Amino acid sequence: MPEKRTSSKKAFDFVKIDMPPKKPRKTGIIEFRGPYYTSVSYGYLKDLLEDWDEYVDGYKFAGGSMRLLTRERVKQITKLCHQHQVYVSTGGFVERVIVEGSEEVDEYLTECKALGFDVVEVSSGLAPIPLEDKVAIVRQVQKIGLKPKPEISMMIGAGAGTHITGYEESMKMRSFDDFASEVSEHQKAGADVIMVESEGLTEDLPPEKWRKDVIEKLVDMFGFETFMFEASDPPVFKWYLTKFGRAVNLFIDHSQIVEFTAWRTKLWGDSSIWEGKDLHYKPH
Repeated sequence: MPEKRTSSKKAFDFVKIDMPPKKPRKTGIIEFRGPYYTSVSYGYLKDLLEDWDEYVDGYKFAGGSMRLLTRERVKQITKLCHQHQVYVSTGGFVERVIVEGSEEVDEYLTECKALGFDVVEVSSGLAPIPLEDKVAIVRQVQKIGLKPKPEISMMIGAGAGTHITGYEESMKMRSFDDFASEVSEHQKAGADVIMVESEGLTEDLPPEKWRKDVIEKLVDMFGFETFMFEASDPPVFKWYLTKFGRAVNLFIDHSQIVEFTAWRTKLWGDSSIWEGKDLHYKPH
């Protein structure tokens, strides 16, 4: 078990902030990226969770990074996360596994459960997996007792840090109707939360070209609690918080936990903190 803190009283607790509800939470779920762009070692993760676990809910292996570790180390990581009430997601590794065949997908799901994963992400950003097959995987994940999280993408061929160059010329975008239809199919299959890929919506785009219209239409149709939005750029997560409030579910990078939490709790950064306040100082 993690080392017990000597006191639950926060430093400088006379400064009022909006603390998130206690875990487990049903809204305002915050998942953070583990190893991919940086290694996020076991020791680093242990320190990170000991200080900041109450502000995060999920940990995601990105890019199949768990394949590079021993089974014992993966088990240690999932156990550590569970000790801090943090669920563990596979990330979109099924896109790579399916290259090996259907039997290997079933073997992958079995091993996910054996290694202590809680959530299996079902994505097809890089691999053009047919929707009916993605839905079949979603059902299979539930059948073995894990939670599926389908990932949908507005941009065709997105994932793994896809970069958009020449914006209008290079992007291949799906229609909104096709996008929304996939959400409906996954919901019918029993998925509670759906991951929304940022490529084609916000990632690498200047704010004036963010597809806010798509995001807002999705929320109008299905409710923001249906989704977890990828928001691993500070301007993006700040927009989501401002637009939908702190109950929105977001995926961020491990390096952004503190900055994100400062914004979410109105500790720092958001100019509205100071609006209309008396800022004069009179010594007592």
